[in-house]
Amino acid sequence: MASILQSSMGLLRSRLSRRIVTWVFLSIIAIEAIIFIPSFYRRYQEKLDELSDLSSEVLLTVKASIMLGDNSIGLLNIIQQNLKPDSVIRGAVLCLSNGEVVESFGETPVIDCAAVSPGATVTELSSDRQRYDVAWPSDRLSDQYILIVRHDASGVMSEMRQYALAIGGLVIIISVFVTFVTIVVLERILIIPVLRLRDDLKQARDAVGQAQPPNFQTQAMKRRDELGEVSKAFYELFERVHREISDRKQAEMALKVEQEKSEKLLLNILPITIAEQLKMEVGAIASRFEEATILFADIVDFTGLSTQMSPNELVCLLNEVFSAFDCIAESLGLEKIKTIGDAYMVVGGLPNPQPDHAQATLEMAIKMQETIQSFKRADGSPFRLRIGINTGPVVAGVIGIKKFSYDLWGDAVNIASRMESHGIDDRIQVSKSTYDRLKTRYDFEDRGPIKIKGRGYMQTYILKERQTAVLKAEGTKKRLNEDIL
Repeated sequence: MASILQSSMGLLRSRLSRRIVTWVFLSIIAIEAIIFIPSFYRRYQEKLDELSDLSSEVLLTVKASIMLGDNSIGLLNIIQQNLKPDSVIRGAVLCLSNGEVVESFGETPVIDCAAVSPGATVTELSSDRQRYDVAWPSDRLSDQYILIVRHDASGVMSEMRQYALAIGGLVIIISVFVTFVTIVVLERILIIPVLRLRDDLKQARDAVGQAQPPNFQTQAMKRRDELGEVSKAFYELFERVHREISDRKQAEMALKVEQEKSEKLLLNILPITIAEQLKMEVGAIASRFEEATILFADIVDFTGLSTQMSPNELVCLLNEVFSAFDCIAESLGLEKIKTIGDAYMVVGGLPNPQPDHAQATLEMAIKMQETIQSFKRADGSPFRLRIGINTGPVVAGVIGIKKFSYDLWGDAVNIASRMESHGIDDRIQVSKSTYDRLKTRYDFEDRGPIKIKGRGYMQTYILKERQTAVLKAEGTKKRLNEDIL
């Protein structure tokens, strides 16, 4: 019993339990009150009627005396003398049928004899409910007299208060008992299953995204009622949501992998800034750069090489060579533009500004010459490169709607291409604009004016070697720092 009581009291911490208990308790109180109030007034009236029965004894005495022909004078005094000390009769008035008072004793009733009509007994309770008057009409006394008797009703009120307290206490006991039984029954069939379902819902909220679903308490419930159906529906819903979330996560992971592949592929084709801009804009993307350095490199006698190797071997060889060039460009912050057959094109100074783009581009040319030495022809001789470089303004961007590529346009690009095509094998030829930016850092050989196709005569320079000596003049060093900044 103690464990049941402790368990039931513990359940009162549940809001649902408290609401149910409160409504059950108040409902019982309300029903008992509805039943008790009429019962109270009915019992109260019965007690007052008992007082009327006492006054009827006085009525019978007076009526008998009148029928025997006795004189009514002094009759009430005789009745008063015969009353017991604890009698509830406190007074009486005897009147003629016309309302004239004949005799009285004790407390005077509040009912007026003239107000008493034949054939109707009149009663009146005082405002303080301490006195109760009963008026007997003249037809009860041979149509000669009217008798009014005053009673002490204080005992009735005291008794009714005790009655109300007893009934109220009984109602409380019944309400508490019924409520306790209700909560014990509800504990087994409703409250505990609902609390378990609540805990399972909380657990489901935290575990819906986990790989392994939890063991729910409601799974062990084998109920055939509505609550069992709710528990079954909840578990089926959780399994469905969990499965859909798992499938969605797998799809998102697969999509993320594919998206990363697409992003990587896009970034291999286009610079990062251009790729991001292309995602947000539709149409041609072009930007003008006032200064950039363009490099063209071409493998010497590639046509003859192609006749000595199978197409597959040739492509694999070019892939190795150009992959090595790509690594050099990435390390120097340069942007590879494209390859055309055995030609390789790279630019410095775009799409992100680079103050030392000319120097970085020439450094790449030097490293390309060094790297190409590690690749051998079928006869064991090394590969040879012809490289041309020019610096000038260009327009760079992406055009078209299919097979995007980042490309350059402008006269500076054409001159760089001519520097390569009119260059010398195994040497790096630069235009005068590039020479002017690098002459204090590197040693160049003045090749003099040479005839360039489509351009006439142009002054060009061939790189001799890196300048390793300390710069000769402080002013030259200052100009170098300014160029770099």
